[in-house]
Amino acid sequence: MNPIVIIPARLAATRLPNKPLADIEGLPMIVRVLRQAQAAGIGPVAVAAGDSEIVRVVEAAGGRAVLTDPDLPSGSDRLVAALGELDPDGRHDVIINLQGDMPFVEASALTDCAALLAREPGCDVATIVEAETSPAVRTNPDMVKAVLAMQPDGRSGRALYFTRSTLYGDAPVWHHHGIYAYRREALLRFTAAPPSPLEKREKLEQLRAMELGMTIWAAVVDATPISVDNPADLERARAFARSLKG
Repeated sequence: MNPIVIIPARLAATRLPNKPLADIEGLPMIVRVLRQAQAAGIGPVAVAAGDSEIVRVVEAAGGRAVLTDPDLPSGSDRLVAALGELDPDGRHDVIINLQGDMPFVEASALTDCAALLAREPGCDVATIVEAETSPAVRTNPDMVKAVLAMQPDGRSGRALYFTRSTLYGDAPVWHHHGIYAYRREALLRFTAAPPSPLEKREKLEQLRAMELGMTIWAAVVDATPISVDNPADLERARAFARSLKG
C-alpha cells in the first residue's frame, strides 16, 4: 500500500471559531496535528485547508497545504478536493483522513488503520475505537458508539453500526474516534453519493458508507486521542502540552 495522510481544516467552527489556529503552548493546533502525522512516518502529509490563513500557517511551519473551496459541505469533500491536486495520477491507494482537532494523536492510530486495510481484503474503510472510559459514554449523544463484531483477540472488529443512542448490556461499549483510512476507490464512491437516510438521522457520515454496502473495520486503541471541540477541550489540550514540557 502507498498511503497519504490528509488533514481537512477550516476556520468556521461553530463551537470554537478559528480552531485550527488556536495556540497550544506556542504552536497552532493545526501545526501540532501536522507534526504528529509526520512523526508517524506512514506517508506524505498535507493539510486540506478551507482558508488561506491556514495555508500560510502550515507553510510557515514547513508543511504542505492545499487551499480548497471554503463552501465544501464536509471534511471528506475537502479531502477529495485536495487529493486531486496532491495526487492527480492516483499513486496513493490509501487515503487517511486525520481530523485537524487532534493535536496529540498517537502514531498507532494511523498505523493501525492502515494495517487493517492491509490485513482485511474486504475492508473498504478502517477507523479506531477505544473501550468506554466511564459509564457516561453510553448515554452521551456527543460520544459516538460503534457496534462491532469483534475478532477473538479483542483488538479489532467489523462494524455493524454506529450510533449516538444509549447502548445497554454487559459487553464493552466502543467509543468511536473520527480517524479514517479509505481505499481510494471507496473514498471516491463515498463522496460521490448524497447523504443517506441513516446518516441524516444519526448525523454520522460513516453510515452513508455502510448504506452503500461498504465494509468498515475498527482497531482498538489504548491511548485516548484528545479532540478539541470547544473552549474546555482547548484548555485541557493546553494543560496536556504543559505536562509534556514538565
